Amino acid sequence: MIRKFSVLYVGQIELENIGKHGTPADVRHYANERIVEAYRTVVDVAKLMDEAGYYCLWTAEHHFQREGYEVLPNLILLGTYLAAVTRRLRFGCAFNILPMWHPIRLAEDYAVADILTNGRVVMGIGRGYHSREVESFGAPVLDQAANMELFEEQFELMLKAWNEDAFSHRGKHYTVPPPVPYRGYTLTEVTLVPRPVHRPVEIWQPIASGKSIEFMARHGIKGMVTLNGERVTDQVFRAYRDARARHGARLELGQDLCLGLGFYMAESREEALRRVEPAHDERYKWFAPFGFVRYADAEGRPWGSPGAPARVPTLEDGVAQKAWMVGSPADCIELIREYEAKYPGLDQIMLHWPEGVPPVTFMDQLRWFARDVMPAFPARGGGRPLAGAPPGVAPSGRAGGRV
Repeated sequence: MIRKFSVLYVGQIELENIGKHGTPADVRHYANERIVEAYRTVVDVAKLMDEAGYYCLWTAEHHFQREGYEVLPNLILLGTYLAAVTRRLRFGCAFNILPMWHPIRLAEDYAVADILTNGRVVMGIGRGYHSREVESFGAPVLDQAANMELFEEQFELMLKAWNEDAFSHRGKHYTVPPPVPYRGYTLTEVTLVPRPVHRPVEIWQPIASGKSIEFMARHGIKGMVTLNGERVTDQVFRAYRDARARHGARLELGQDLCLGLGFYMAESREEALRRVEPAHDERYKWFAPFGFVRYADAEGRPWGSPGAPARVPTLEDGVAQKAWMVGSPADCIELIREYEAKYPGLDQIMLHWPEGVPPVTFMDQLRWFARDVMPAFPARGGGRPLAGAPPGVAPSGRAGGRV
């Protein structure tokens, strides 16, 4: 049953001149004074979510993003700080890109965060997809086979460091420890200091295609599925459940998964569509070239394959695909209940902050959602009512704020 409501904030600043015919994504180039706005924003959003009863704020690791879409390079450091200025909210790493880290350093940093926050920082790992980022850190991503090989060895080493009192590793990419003299003896093993106190570590990974599912199932990694059309979502959910069963875990359909939906509310669906369409189009100006259009046609063919659409999606496409939850609070409740009925093991819905929606507007949206949608799922992570507006009225006095 759905009992956790979370948010994905990829780290965008407040963008101007958005939409299909707005400023081209690659032309955006912001000064550092604008980039740091995101760090004030994420603190404000975290405090609001904590007060309103949300479960987790997920953020995304990215580098070199002068375009202003994703400007948060260190999620563990960010989450540790945010935990210090909130009380209950968890902070999810979506995701730490393993090929851009030394796995021992990542294991240590997470262990420190786990201790200082009492387990409120949630571990997430990914392989990366930006060539500008991964290749600049000296790791492969254009060569996908080499990227996967490196990623899997890094993961193995990180697990050893967390779970074994003393460990050693001999692999293609890492030798830990090297057989060197130390204080009169030769090293044969080392201990991670400190280790996480919450073990086994809860680990999440994105499911962008079926390629990662078998690896995730083998290691019991939980999966995040975001902005997928309903046919693609169903294929992924079933493939994940079946893969986990092959490795000995009998899960309900949707269990150990998080479903992310594009999100915007207004008093009517028509008004919500009109208000959020520029932000939707801004998102796909940036993300569509990376292949982030995961829809399927009526025959189940993925977009971009022969016979299926091969274009940038419209907002109407996203709503029809049930990847975008756009409309009134009642519309949102209806779609969430539909997913809940279809996937009895699913317990977490993640609201995707559309790039281009200003922070003040999105925070109004979160207050409204917490008051008018989350209580429809009682005793399961529903929000605590916020003061300042009667039920059914957007907190700002506007229908969902401004875009």
